[in-house]
Amino acid sequence: MVNSSQRNVVHATEEWSIPQVTQALFLALRGEGPAVAFGQVNEASVEPEIAVIVATTGSTGSAKSVAISASSLIASARAAHKYLGAKSGQRWSLLLPIDHIAGINVLVRSIELGTATIDNRQIGNRVGEPYTPAEFLSIVPTQLHRALNGDQLLLEHLRAARKVLVGGAKTNEHLVRDARLQNIEIVTTYGMSEMCGGCVYDGHPLEGVESRITETGLIQLRGPSMASGYLNAPELWQELTKDGWFTTSDLGEISDSHLEILGRSDDQIITGGKKVSLAVVESTASEVFPEINFTAFAVADAEWGEKLCLAADKSFDNDRLRQVLVQRFGPQAAPKEILIVEALPMMGIGKPDRRALEALIASSE
Repeated sequence: MVNSSQRNVVHATEEWSIPQVTQALFLALRGEGPAVAFGQVNEASVEPEIAVIVATTGSTGSAKSVAISASSLIASARAAHKYLGAKSGQRWSLLLPIDHIAGINVLVRSIELGTATIDNRQIGNRVGEPYTPAEFLSIVPTQLHRALNGDQLLLEHLRAARKVLVGGAKTNEHLVRDARLQNIEIVTTYGMSEMCGGCVYDGHPLEGVESRITETGLIQLRGPSMASGYLNAPELWQELTKDGWFTTSDLGEISDSHLEILGRSDDQIITGGKKVSLAVVESTASEVFPEINFTAFAVADAEWGEKLCLAADKSFDNDRLRQVLVQRFGPQAAPKEILIVEALPMMGIGKPDRRALEALIASSE
């Protein structure tokens, strides 16, 4: 039974059209309709101020139901528009799934600008069909990589936009450089569901957002776009926000008000007694072979403790990459096993699914 003092929850399904989802969000933001849940969310009711519940991908543990208020969603949209210089009547192109906060934000931003979202998600599956143009769009690094490596229609769509947000996973600096050489107005973003998506653009926190670094190097964030909590893990939320700041799992540095993301604190492995950052291995591999997608991961190993492995979606010169990695970071950074796959497994929007790759290695042994 739903508590009369709470707000009902409606679950957005794959069958809903974008206009249906947008209308549900519009009513939720105005407090005139139920909260809208995306993904595997079990709650049937929430506090009245909650407008959206989104399930995280659970890349570092069990999935969490992130509750976000209408005020946080609106604050996030308005701060993004101020940074981008967006004006009423301009349009957003939807190229991301709507069960992730980045896709939801595109719909909320369209509501704020008073325009209908342009749903371009299926265009890539239709050979030769051009994308409907828009002033703004949001993509993940994988999509940017495809545009720069053969997807001419997507490349033209990105070039035509006033601004292109790229986030959801770390964007290789060489990919950003190549995009700008192709006259794509790239804005790199950093954020998470707990901060209502991207809240740091090109290394600078959006209006109202603050960042700082803990003694252990972790990034902390706070601001008006912060979520209200984890519905299914309230104790964890209290632990992560006990001083009013949300403590992320990401390592960073701040210099001249610019936040640099160094990588996840949990992406470091110890192999042969030496620390290796999986993100550093990936970025170096992408630097040497920019036309290939890479994911570094590790599996338990009797000799190494953790054996460094590297997956790629195309064959490459392993000896050449090994030489670069060893010269820069020492012999521990050389992958002990290479896995060539047709497509790298992903979770969420552009996040590498290292567990799936670990399972592939385990099944082959």
